[in-house]
Amino acid sequence: MAKESMKAREVKRAKLVAKFAAKREKLITEGNYDGLQALPKNASPVRLHNRCKITGRPKGYMRQFGISRIQFREMASKGLIPGVKKASW
Repeated sequence: MAKESMKAREVKRAKLVAKFAAKREKLITEGNYDGLQALPKNASPVRLHNRCKITGRPKGYMRQFGISRIQFREMASKGLIPGVKKASW
């Protein structure tokens, strides 16, 4: 499990990115790079990092499901993810 502070920090960054998205887009189209520099660092979408919705694990993230590979395997084995089953041939 990731620290709660790390999860909270990521949520805070996501909110900042959403808040400044329109302003950021406007500044980019105008070519106003000094205005971009004035925005908060965490308002940049590059600083976001995908994390597992359940554990907060930053590595092994599966975009299609929004969870880490470990949680995906456990949930798929238990049949908690619809349409996913273990392969056998």
